[in-house]
Amino acid sequence: MTIPPLQGELTIERMCVLAGVSRAGYYRHWAASAPRMEETAVRDAIQRLALAHRHYGYRRISAQLRREGLAVNRQRVLRLMQQDNLLCLRQKPFVPVTTDSRHTWHVVPNLARGMVPSGLDQLWVADITYIRLQEEFAYLAIVLDAFSRRVVGWSLETHLEARLAIAALSMALETRRPTPGSLIHHSDRGIQYACGDYTKLLQQHGIAASMSRVGNPYDNARAESFMKTLKQEEVNGQTYRDAQQARNAIGAFIEEVYNRQRLHSALAYRPPAEFEANLPRCGAAAQQPRSAALISQPVQPPQTAGITCP
Repeated sequence: MTIPPLQGELTIERMCVLAGVSRAGYYRHWAASAPRMEETAVRDAIQRLALAHRHYGYRRISAQLRREGLAVNRQRVLRLMQQDNLLCLRQKPFVPVTTDSRHTWHVVPNLARGMVPSGLDQLWVADITYIRLQEEFAYLAIVLDAFSRRVVGWSLETHLEARLAIAALSMALETRRPTPGSLIHHSDRGIQYACGDYTKLLQQHGIAASMSRVGNPYDNARAESFMKTLKQEEVNGQTYRDAQQARNAIGAFIEEVYNRQRLHSALAYRPPAEFEANLPRCGAAAQQPRSAALISQPVQPPQTAGITCP
């Protein structure tokens, strides 16, 4: 056993003599108490993180502990959380319909299927979900970078008109300013994304449109995953008085928590902002996704005339 370092000018042996205890007795006490102290410190850290992040499971708690310098594995964290009854909150199953794909606007093919982005602003995914208020529903539209999982644009309103999705896209364009011809925008077949105003905005910025197959939510899995996280970690359990209160709270969650603090398993348990900040700057603009040839295809204008967006 390694002898602990000197305590000031006194050795362990000398302190044992002064205290009237044997050196063997001291080491037996030290060997019995040190693991308990370490266990207490780990439990305290787990409880602190579980209270600060109510929706973190044992995997993210483990990753955060390692980021803080504690050497723990997932199985031990799971055991301690079970013993202390630290269970994360789960979402409610009810999800109303927010997509109306029964329209006459032109539907483009799925260009993102099988695509693996290798850099920022190669593939954006977009989606819309509902937010329950006290007396009505609001709707949230988001645009997310598929490579970094960062939400680059969002908008929350009490209607499902096309200007809801356009506002989220406009924020993303202002924030990122993607290079024309280098980006694919993927969404479902909803009328908000298929109508003329939305597709015109994509064309003006040289962005190729892509849409999911019929009845296949897995084509837009990254956006669906964000919506699930949003409901679990912010919306469920909250009561928003009106759209403005929901806009403030959800906006703070997106910008401060999800983009800058929340650990993402797909990013080696790093927040999107940190992941992007650590990307190599040289040659980043030259990176191309595996399906880059599809981006060069011209975006087809809508074939339906005389119809305006809702």
